[in-house]
Amino acid sequence: MPRNRRPSSPASPPVSQLRIIGGRWRGRKVAFAPIEGLRPTGDRLRETLFNWLQFHLPGARCLDLFAGSGALGLEALSRGAAQVDFVELNRGAAQILRQQLDVLEAEGAQVHNCPAEVFLSQPAAPFDVIFVDPPFANDLWTTALAGLMEAGCVGEDTLIYVESPRNIQITVPASWQLEKEKQAGQVCMRLFRA
Repeated sequence: MPRNRRPSSPASPPVSQLRIIGGRWRGRKVAFAPIEGLRPTGDRLRETLFNWLQFHLPGARCLDLFAGSGALGLEALSRGAAQVDFVELNRGAAQILRQQLDVLEAEGAQVHNCPAEVFLSQPAAPFDVIFVDPPFANDLWTTALAGLMEAGCVGEDTLIYVESPRNIQITVPASWQLEKEKQAGQVCMRLFRA
């Protein structure tokens, strides 16, 4: 073997990174799986969203329904949420999310590696804050929002964040009130209160 060559090490799966922008883990970079269609909410959008939520997160019980990179749930934990349930269909993404939670020594976090509809098929106690940011390529908003109601995840005063392409019309239950809305590029952010 030539002297200037090192023995090759086993290839580790490729990962991407995102930065937590506020709270106790501010500035920490966390890894996530670079899966096709996975689109973590960008820094500016997260900054806006968590400014909206700042007084609701301390001690909150949260649900990150289409977790993906875990950006929204991790940010919520960093900013004082007591509990976050991450629901992620992709096994690799769920595994890396669990690893990142271990690295951060996060308490109150649970990763559910299953489809959103399976998680929602089991009755649940209401959450304080729910993040609904499904893959844009799949039209999952209507079924996910209806499933939240049927599962009992939405209680009085639950805040539901919905991220979608700006040209998509979102149908929500009549009892939900639109609290905040912002469009940035091709993305529409909406915060509802039940």
